[in-house]
Amino acid sequence: MNDIPKAYNPNEVEDKWYKYWEDNDLFGSEVNSDKEPYTIVIPPPNITGMLTMGHILNNTIQDVYIRYKRMQGFNALWVPGTDHASIATETKVVKFLSDQGINKDEIGREEFLKHCHVWKEKYGGIITKQLRKLGVSCDWKRERFTMDDHYYKKVIEAFVELYKEGLIYRGYRMVNWCPASKSAISDEEVIYKQSQGNLWYFKYPVKDSDKFIVVATTRPETMLGDTAVAVNPKDNRFKDLIGKTILLPIANREIPIIADDYVDMEFGTGAVKITPAHDVNDYEIAQRHSLPMINIFYPNATTNTNVPADYQNKDRYEVRKLVVAEFEKLGLLDKIEDYTNNVGYSERGGVPIEPYLSEQWFLKMEELSKSALEVVKEGKINFHPNHWVKTYEHWLENIRDWCISRQLWWGHRIPVWYHKENGQVYCEVDPPEDIENWNQDEDVLDTWASSWLWAQDVFTSDEEQLYYYPTNLLVTAPDIIFFWVARMIMAGMKFMKDVPFKDVYFTSVIRDTQGRKMSKSLGNSPDPLDVISEYGADALRFTINYIAPLGQDVLFSTEKTEIGRNFANKIWNAGRFLLMNMENIKLDNNAFNGSVDFVDEWIESRFQNTLNQINTALDKFEINNASKIIYSYVWNDFCDWYVELTKNRIYSSEEEEIKSAVLTRAIIQFEKMLQLVHPFMPFITEELWNRTRTREEGSSISVSHFPVFDKQKTNESAENKMMILQDIISGIRNIRGEMNIPPSKKIKTLLKTETLEDDQINYIKSLAKIETLEFGKNIEKPKGSASVVLKGCEIYVPLEGIIDLNIEKERLTKEITRLEGALIGVDKKLTNERFVNNAPADVVEKEKTKKADWENSLAKLKTLLNDLS
Repeated sequence: MNDIPKAYNPNEVEDKWYKYWEDNDLFGSEVNSDKEPYTIVIPPPNITGMLTMGHILNNTIQDVYIRYKRMQGFNALWVPGTDHASIATETKVVKFLSDQGINKDEIGREEFLKHCHVWKEKYGGIITKQLRKLGVSCDWKRERFTMDDHYYKKVIEAFVELYKEGLIYRGYRMVNWCPASKSAISDEEVIYKQSQGNLWYFKYPVKDSDKFIVVATTRPETMLGDTAVAVNPKDNRFKDLIGKTILLPIANREIPIIADDYVDMEFGTGAVKITPAHDVNDYEIAQRHSLPMINIFYPNATTNTNVPADYQNKDRYEVRKLVVAEFEKLGLLDKIEDYTNNVGYSERGGVPIEPYLSEQWFLKMEELSKSALEVVKEGKINFHPNHWVKTYEHWLENIRDWCISRQLWWGHRIPVWYHKENGQVYCEVDPPEDIENWNQDEDVLDTWASSWLWAQDVFTSDEEQLYYYPTNLLVTAPDIIFFWVARMIMAGMKFMKDVPFKDVYFTSVIRDTQGRKMSKSLGNSPDPLDVISEYGADALRFTINYIAPLGQDVLFSTEKTEIGRNFANKIWNAGRFLLMNMENIKLDNNAFNGSVDFVDEWIESRFQNTLNQINTALDKFEINNASKIIYSYVWNDFCDWYVELTKNRIYSSEEEEIKSAVLTRAIIQFEKMLQLVHPFMPFITEELWNRTRTREEGSSISVSHFPVFDKQKTNESAENKMMILQDIISGIRNIRGEMNIPPSKKIKTLLKTETLEDDQINYIKSLAKIETLEFGKNIEKPKGSASVVLKGCEIYVPLEGIIDLNIEKERLTKEITRLEGALIGVDKKLTNERFVNNAPADVVEKEKTKKADWENSLAKLKTLLNDLS
C-alpha cells in the first residue's frame, strides 16, 4: 500500500480500469428471470458524429443511473448503438467521393452504397470509441446500428404493416425541400436565421383596363409560378377587382384576382401573389380555390421548363435578379424596401430551403398520436422537468401527417415495387419473385422513421424484448421531443401495445459563460477529449452534473472543471492518509465495535442521512442536487472533519487495539463513501476501492452492493453533539485567523456553556490547539479578549501575551477607517440616480453586494476592536 502516489493522476488510472471492466464483461447483461431488469437505450448518435459537451452531459446522466441501479442489484442493461443518419452520412460520402473526382449520379446507386458502407466502417462510429473515454458502462457486445440486418428488417416490417392498414399513403404535398441534398426534410430539420433582405413591390396590369394591382414579395423569382392574386374580401380597395384577371408579366399568362380571408390587409399593399407550388400558405389557398399549381424548379433549385426560355436552367437567385431587372425595364417595379425576415435553412445542407410541391410518402398521424398523448397525460410516462408535457401536448394536438420519404440512397429503401407493364403496386418485406418485371421505389425512409423503433427493436429475440421492454429511462435533449420522443411513444403503443420507457429526462442546453449556445462556428465549444486529457473524465463528469440543474441551461467553461478535479484530489488525499496508516496499523474486523465514541456514531448517522437524501434526489431525477449532497458529505463531513478527528485519535492513542478499531472503522466508512461517489466518478473510486484491501480478480466496485439506508443507524444525539463541537472549533479558529494568532501558538480559552462532555473537551483542546480550557454557565468575559457568540455558547480568548494589543488595535482602527471611506464612495454611487438608472444591471448589483460585504466586515472589525478595548 505504500506505493500510493502523492497526487492523483487520472491519465494513469482511467484507461487501465476501462480495459479491466471490458475484459471482465462487468457491464454485460443477459435475461435472468430471477432479477428485475433496469434498461436504458442510448440515444444513438449519428455515425458521422464526434463527441460534444452535450454528449458528455447526456451520457454521464445515463451512466450515473445505470451504475446506481446495477449496484442496487438490478439486472442493469445499457444498450449502445449508432444511427445511420441518412442526410448527414450521404452528404459526407458525396463530398468524400467528389474530392476524388467521383460523381454520385454517374456511378449509380449500388456502387454508391458500397462506398457508404466502406466509409461507415472506416470513419463511422468514432463517437462510440470516444464515449469509452468518459467511462460509460454500456454492454458493448450489444452495440446496434440502425442498418443492421435485424433492425433493417424490423423497419421494413413496420412500413409494410402500416401500409396494409392504410396508414401510409403517397401523395403530392408541400414539403421543405433541401436543394443541396435534393430531398424533402422535416419541419424540425429547418433552422431559421434572421436575414436582411428586400421587399419588392411589383405592378401587375389588370386585363382590359389601365389599372394595376401592386403586390409585395420577398421572392421575386417565384412570380414565374404565380397562378392568382389574392385580396381580403373585406378590403374595400379591391372590391371592384375581385373576379377580374391579371396579365402576368414575363410569363404572359392570365391569372385571376380572388378573395380569401387569409390575406392580411395590413401587409404590403393588401394584395398578395399566389404561388401554390412554392409557398405553404399559397398551397392552402390554391386548394380552396382549385388553382393550378406550377412547379418552376428542378430538385437542385434551378429553374425548369415551366418558365420562359430565357429564364430556364438558372439558379434561383440569378433568376431573382433577372426578374427584378425586367420589371424595372417594363416600368412595373413600383418600389423596393429593406426588409428583415427569418429564412429557413436546411440543417444538414446548409442552404435556404425551398417550399416545394412534391410527391412523397406520408404516415397518417391522427390515430397514432391519440395513444401517445394519453399515456403522457395519464402519467404512464413521466417527463423531467414536467413543463415539457405542455410542449408535447401542443404538438400532438396540432399534428400533421408525417412525410416519411427522403430522396436519398443511403437508408432504408421503401419496400414498394411498381410493375413495369401494368403499373401494379406491390408492398411486402421480400421483393416480388419476378423481380426483373418490377421497379422498386427510389426513395428511402426518413431517419426518424427507423429510429422510432429503437427502444423495442435493439432486442433481437422475443425473449429479450419481453424481458427488457419497456425500458426504464430515456435521457435526451429537448430539441428532439418531436423528432424522436413522441414518435418512439407512438411506435411503442402501436407495435408493442405498451410505452417504450417510464421516465424521460430532458437535458439542459450547454452554453458558454456569456450564455451563447456552444457551436464550432463561434469557437466556444471545447473538445471534451481535451478536457478529459487535462482534468480527467471523473472531474468532467462530476462538474457537468454539479452545474446542471434540472430544466435550466448550463453555463460551462473548461476552467469550471476545477470543481471536479479539486473534488477528486480531496477524495484521493483522504484515501492516501488512511491507506498509508494501514502500513503500520493492522486492520481487525473483530475490533470494529471496540472503542466507539460519538464521532463514530456521528459519521455513520451522517452517512445514512446522506444516503437517504441521495436516493430521494435520484428517484426524483434531481441529479444536480444529488451531486451537491455527495459533495457536501464527502468534502465537509468526511474529509474535513471525520478524517481529521480520526487522525487525532490515531496519533493521540498509545493503544494498538484502539488504533486498529479506529482505522478499521474509518476504512469501512471510506469504502461506503466510495460506493456513494462511484456512479458519478467511476475511475478514482475503482482505483481506491482496489487499494483498501486485496480484491478477487474480476471483482469491481461497480458490481458491489450499493449501501441500503438503515434508519436505526441514524443518531440525532450524536449529530447534535458533533454540531456543537464543530461550531466551537470553527469559532476558535476564526478568532485565531482574525486576530493573527499563529496556528502553532497554544492559547487559553473560556467557554460560557451549560455542559461539555470529556470526549468533546479532548477534541476541542487538540484540534483548536488549546493549552487550558475553562467552561461553565457562570464564566465571565475577561478584559482584552476576543469573543464569538454561538447558539448556547460564548467563546472568549484572552489576547494579552498572545499578540501585541496596541499594534492590533492600531491595525483594526486603520482598517475601520479605510472601510468607512470606501463605504462613503459606494454610497455616493448608489444614491446617484443617473448611475443606478443607466449602468448595466450587473454592475449596479455588484456595487450593492460590495456595500453589503463591507458593512458586514466593518461591524465585525468594530466588535473586535471593542473586545480589545
